[in-house]
Amino acid sequence: MPIKLMLNQGKVPVKVFTEDIDQISINQLGKMAQLPFIHSHIAAMPDVHHGIGATVGSVIPSKGAIIPAAVGVDIGCGMNAIRLSLKASDLPDNLQAVRSAIEKRVPVGFEEHASATVQGATLNNIGKHLDVITAKHPGLIKMQRNFARTWGKQLGTLGGGNHFIELCLDEADEVWVMLHSGSRGIGNVIGRYFIEKAKKDVGKALGQLPDQDLAYFTEGTQHFEDYVQAVSWAQEYATINRREMMRLVLAALQTQLKPFTTTREAINCHHNYVQQETHFGEAVYLTRKGAISAREGELGIIPGSMGAKSYIVRGLGNAQSFCSCSHGAGRRMSRTEAKRRFNTRDLAEQTSGIECRKDKGVVDEIPSAYKDIDGVMQNQTDLVEVVHTLKQVVCIKG
Repeated sequence: MPIKLMLNQGKVPVKVFTEDIDQISINQLGKMAQLPFIHSHIAAMPDVHHGIGATVGSVIPSKGAIIPAAVGVDIGCGMNAIRLSLKASDLPDNLQAVRSAIEKRVPVGFEEHASATVQGATLNNIGKHLDVITAKHPGLIKMQRNFARTWGKQLGTLGGGNHFIELCLDEADEVWVMLHSGSRGIGNVIGRYFIEKAKKDVGKALGQLPDQDLAYFTEGTQHFEDYVQAVSWAQEYATINRREMMRLVLAALQTQLKPFTTTREAINCHHNYVQQETHFGEAVYLTRKGAISAREGELGIIPGSMGAKSYIVRGLGNAQSFCSCSHGAGRRMSRTEAKRRFNTRDLAEQTSGIECRKDKGVVDEIPSAYKDIDGVMQNQTDLVEVVHTLKQVVCIKG
């Protein structure tokens, strides 16, 4: 059995698929397990580490309730990977111009496009659905500067932190494009807004929760339905964002490389999201907080850090993990701790041979700040099987 630890601190058990877990995460998982609406058990993936309110790498099945902070503020964050009809030998020896071309097409960090780049029909369609949400919750508009224009201009942009765009080689020296991003500023606004709404809805009972960030909406209430509508919109926005970003990356590569085609889209998958699923005979709202769906035969992407391998995997449909697996390597230390321990020399050494930023602005993303991706993969052989192993040659971060 891949379950390495069983925690019994709440009303339901927590099944942990690794022994590499810190005490803060154990405490957080125990608090979530005390909630009355958790179905069957909570699953913790091999990349598990503590987060705000809910543990990153946790899979939470709930009946009749959703915890907005468990979904988080990077709603719909996920991955996209496409294989190209190119081999390693088709790439130039110096990849700096390739990296520069992508960075010119795709805004990173807090940057955005000068104007929306997606097709007008797509923009109008998602705009109409957003208008329905903001008509009921005009407070959302006040939380972001230039709200009406910003969400459109941020489609097809990367963001910062652990979000990235990579050019990778697989075990056959075939070239892949892989990227990681979410719902940008608008997703953050929706997440923060409804987390606060949930705390108000819980009311006096908030103080009785094991953690105030576990405030929840119950099914049948207005805010529950509004949150489901808003979070679903943000998840779709995240999908479109990755799709548009991939289009822009491929356009940039066409200017730098020999003519190519895309041979296969591995997957466009979320790893911070909630949706209705059926597990152990019950319909539940399943929240994957830093985990991807790994149903039998389903393709997924598990990235390592900016200096490590990544994997294209096929799900095995393990019921105990709620048909889920890890979403990456998982952080071993905080960003503050990483900046304290490491410097730009360490970063350059650990990203040797990769065309990427090596300045102090990304030291907190140094590979040593993350768990060993190979160890993470060894702990989930009953959850997924490896289809391709990728190694980046270009990595772009905000």
